[in-house]
Amino acid sequence: MASICRRISPLSVAVFLGIVLPVTGAHAEVKIGLILSLTGPAASIGIPYENGVAVAIERIPEIAGEKLKLITLDDASDPSTAARDARKLIEQDNVDIILGSAGAPASLAAANVAYESKVPMIILAPAVMKPNQQDWEVTVVQPMSMMIAGVVNHMKEHSITTVAFIGFNDAAGDVVYDALTRSAAPAGIKVVTDQRYGRTDTSVMAQVLKIIASQPQAVLTGGSGTPGALSHLTLAERGYSGATYSSPASTNKDFLRLAGAAVNGMIIPAGPFVVFEQLPDNNPIKQAAAAFKSAWLKVNGEWTNDAFAAYGYDGWLIMSDAVKRAAGKGRPGTPEYRQALRDALYQTTELAGAQAIYNFRPGSPYGADERSRVIVQWQTDRFKLVQ
Repeated sequence: MASICRRISPLSVAVFLGIVLPVTGAHAEVKIGLILSLTGPAASIGIPYENGVAVAIERIPEIAGEKLKLITLDDASDPSTAARDARKLIEQDNVDIILGSAGAPASLAAANVAYESKVPMIILAPAVMKPNQQDWEVTVVQPMSMMIAGVVNHMKEHSITTVAFIGFNDAAGDVVYDALTRSAAPAGIKVVTDQRYGRTDTSVMAQVLKIIASQPQAVLTGGSGTPGALSHLTLAERGYSGATYSSPASTNKDFLRLAGAAVNGMIIPAGPFVVFEQLPDNNPIKQAAAAFKSAWLKVNGEWTNDAFAAYGYDGWLIMSDAVKRAAGKGRPGTPEYRQALRDALYQTTELAGAQAIYNFRPGSPYGADERSRVIVQWQTDRFKLVQ
């Protein structure tokens, strides 16, 4: 991953030097703010997001003849910093739209500021906004409720009746756990324990011992990135031999590298990108994912199948699709243009990305449906399509 990051380093340099990156074009100037966790515990997810956006810029350097400026800020995996970043982008840089961030807590913090200022935001993480905010923000990732319902169905099909949960003690962990409890009870599955830990914790031994004591047939983990590997490693260390499930966040390359053999056989719900070559040829997501791979190879020269890079790429696709419809409806940098851009986001219809087919409507910020979910199993060094 480090070598890949060096190849697209201009985007990273902008974070630390405050550089505004121009993207060639003409006429008006649309400013895009990008808030990502490029340092801190969520960096293993934030950096792939950045990589995906960089590839998208190379593929779509201008939109409807309008010049673009991308301003990238690092929230250091901290929600307070994410909120300050959003305020700076809006009040000082006068951005027209914001993309970000790598984690649910930081995304929610930035989204609160964006909503207050009536600036549209494309959220990259699985964050659940307040109902009154859902007319200004859309979310790239699939709804967690739909994703976890998929693995609960898999559990039911395999006669699993008890499951333990372990995840982060923040909004991200809550999203996964809430999705599990909503799906498990109707399926006749009992959640026997709910264990949490911090992203910077170095041990989850106490939590894992409680899980083993509860004797579940399966464990669902709700971590993400490199901190998410800790629960799997500890379960393996303590000899847990039951079924292992995880959230979509486990498609992260650094997570898989660190967890190693501890996640062999793990079942997860995922966006189709990680197995796009196993999809039918007439699947529009397969075609869009292949286009992303081709663009990635042109930029980087070598392939990495990281789902979060694909989400970053899709965020740029969604933004550029909306900019096309907003063209001529107000001058960039004005409240009128931001409103037009917000309206255009909610007119997104059957847009095929590398991870999903997107349809956005006011009050329904998640744009992906079940066509954009697959169930996969990790097998040593690759994902295999299960459902």
